[in-house]
Order: sequence, then structure tokens, then C-alpha cells
Amino acid sequence: MDLNAFLDHLNSGKPVQGGSEAHLFMHGVSQEALRLTAEINGSYHEPEELRSLFSQLIGRPVDETFGLFPPFYTDCGKNIHIGKNVFINMGCKFQDQGGIYIGDGALIGHNVVLATLNHAMSPEDRASMIPAPIRIGKRVWIGANATVLPGVTIGDGAIVAAGAVVTKDVPENIVVAGVPAVPIRHL
Repeated sequence: MDLNAFLDHLNSGKPVQGGSEAHLFMHGVSQEALRLTAEINGSYHEPEELRSLFSQLIGRPVDETFGLFPPFYTDCGKNIHIGKNVFINMGCKFQDQGGIYIGDGALIGHNVVLATLNHAMSPEDRASMIPAPIRIGKRVWIGANATVLPGVTIGDGAIVAAGAVVTKDVPENIVVAGVPAVPIRHL
């Protein structure tokens, strides 16, 4: 299996069976992600160097307007897609196997978790994982310590309040808050 076949498998939404070729390949991709995140997090880097390291991590260039304040954590990296003028604050954790798509102008607050994998519900198959993408629209603001779960789309201009757990899609220009997150205001 190569990286493209692996990403095609993940992006198809098919489960990754525990012990399968895709599962074993995932572990290899994780090792590269751990190496690159250790480099990103291990010392100070000028913004241009940080963009270069992040581009290596995700396997494609990020725009010169991209900003990141480390530390940053991911166990894959290769299925992160970043628009222009995106800022990711300190302590974020992206589990991106299912795909993370971040639109132009999005702001990601401190310690945000974006999780795109669920484990199988059956105890006999618990090692298997089910990927589902997270799509974050343009000019979205996700507050500190928020968690976004697999398969969620956040519409353009929406705000996710600090500490929210987003389990369902968020319409455009809506503020959501709480656990689970619910709409609290139209913008």
C-alpha cells in the first residue's frame, strides 16, 4: 500500500480493520507524523520555517498566510487540508485520518481537538476504525478547548464556543455552545 491508496481508503469512508494492510500502513504514517511534530514542537522556528515543516507534515504546501503557534499534535497529518489565512493556536490535536478540511480565514483556538475516527461499536471488532471527515467553513472561529467529532461540518462564519463538544453539523453564521453543542445565537 502507498500513501495515495491509503488516503483513498480513508476518504472512501470504509472501515480500517484492525491488523489490515491499511491499519499497518497507518502506523508507519504515524511514525513520520510523530517525528515531524517533535521537530515542530521541539524548539522555536521562524514563521517561514514553521510553514515549511507543517507543509512536510501534511504533504502539501500551506499558504504564506497560514499561522501556527506550537505545540501542535497529529498522529497522521497527511489528510489535513488548509485554506488561506488560517490560524491554529497552541496545543491543538488533529486526528485527521478521516480528513480535516479547514476553509479560508478560520481561527482554531487553544487546545482544540478535531477527531475523525471512531472505533467499531462491537467489542469483537473494537480495533477497527471508521473514518469520517470534519469540514470547517470559511471564517469559522473555534474557541479554546472545543472538540469536534467525526463527520461534522461547520458552516461558513459559525462560532464554536470554548469548551463545546460538536457532535452534529453547525449551520452557517450560528454560535453553538455546550456539551453537546447546541445553537445559542444567530449572527
